Amino acid sequence: MNGFDALTLARMQFGANISFHILFPSINVALGWLLLFFKLRYAASGRQGWMDAYHFWIKVFALSFALGVVSGATMSFQFGTNWPGFMRVAGNIAGPLLSYEILTAFFLEATFLGVMLFGRPRLSERAHTVATLLVAFGNTLSTFWILTLNSWMQTPAGFKMVDGHAVVSSWLQVIFNPSAPYRFAHMLIASGLTAAFLLAGLSAYRKLRGDNGAGNRLALKTGVYLAALLIPLQFVAGDLHGLKTREVQPAKLAAMEGVWRTEKAVPLLLFALPNEATRSNDYALGIPHLASLILTHRPDGEIKGLDAFPQHPPVAKVFWSFRAMVGVGVLMLLTAWLAAWRLKKRGRLPKPLLRVLVGMSFSGWIATLAGWYVSEMGRQPWLVNGVLTTAQAAGHATSAMLTSSLGMYLALYAVLVASYVAVLFHMAGKAAAANRTTRLEEKRI
Repeated sequence: MNGFDALTLARMQFGANISFHILFPSINVALGWLLLFFKLRYAASGRQGWMDAYHFWIKVFALSFALGVVSGATMSFQFGTNWPGFMRVAGNIAGPLLSYEILTAFFLEATFLGVMLFGRPRLSERAHTVATLLVAFGNTLSTFWILTLNSWMQTPAGFKMVDGHAVVSSWLQVIFNPSAPYRFAHMLIASGLTAAFLLAGLSAYRKLRGDNGAGNRLALKTGVYLAALLIPLQFVAGDLHGLKTREVQPAKLAAMEGVWRTEKAVPLLLFALPNEATRSNDYALGIPHLASLILTHRPDGEIKGLDAFPQHPPVAKVFWSFRAMVGVGVLMLLTAWLAAWRLKKRGRLPKPLLRVLVGMSFSGWIATLAGWYVSEMGRQPWLVNGVLTTAQAAGHATSAMLTSSLGMYLALYAVLVASYVAVLFHMAGKAAAANRTTRLEEKRI
């Protein structure tokens, strides 16, 4: 990593931390509600299969929760070590929002997670279901406060600057800033898709290993049908978010679409190599008028180009991150709808499609990370849009210190992600083997 300055290394380090951290909330926010769904279905039907699904997936939830907590703590330390200027300028807003997240959400999750994991033999079924509800609600509330802060950094509102410090003038405007509702909805659906494909993928893996238990069949169907339902909703939410981005962050939108000059009848670029030197796109391949039609609802609509902004985000990174997100989303749509159709028509999935679902187990991670890169790199060079640049917020850590710590972070995170994935598949294989053994014993009896 020689050749990178301290600012770039600090950004890379924070990017690595947040990329690792977001993997686990992106699963657990929706998985908490799926666990509640399993419990309610069990209570309504009395089918043991729903409780079997609950027992397996609560282990996945607990493991993901533990890694999310550890990585979140590491990330928060960097506000003080690498980005002291952020808390100095925006601490009056960031501090309370982060405190709300800890006080109202984290304690709720952590406390009742213990009840979820160990309290069922000691509690009534209703009390245990309430604990599951509170954990799911706490997870969602935690996401709300974090995304409120992130959205405020993207589209700040409800404050005034006093002696170089952001001071709140309206908490209502801070919390419900212009991009917050769109970002919150987009992230909740993204979590639903991430959890749905993990649910379907691990269940498909168990099915391929010979697990025909009722719990696994119900989990597989739940994952497939949920994914099929949510993916079109995500495209709608993404479209609404894009329209709002055009209004409040036009430079980000121009980078996403590779629009260098303000123009009308803009094509939707399927492929291009954005060239910062010539301020143009090399080897561009697009569909005429479609970008204007999507973003302005008129085929000859005008989109403001990057030439309108003295400072703009890195175009190629934002451009390709956006296409990675959309590309994975299209693949999710095709996979989920095909699987849902086969389940509806035949009641089961063929082995090739089961293998595809296994391969798509972590597709939600890819789409979520790509979307976050669009969001975070798309506001550069600003940390708080129009208020504080990333360079102004940086601390005084040296390049040598940042290089060594970044290397350790990357190595640790690579090991942890690989271990996490391996453990999940090990758990799935172990559950499949246990169910096969149980069925053989039942046949002998």
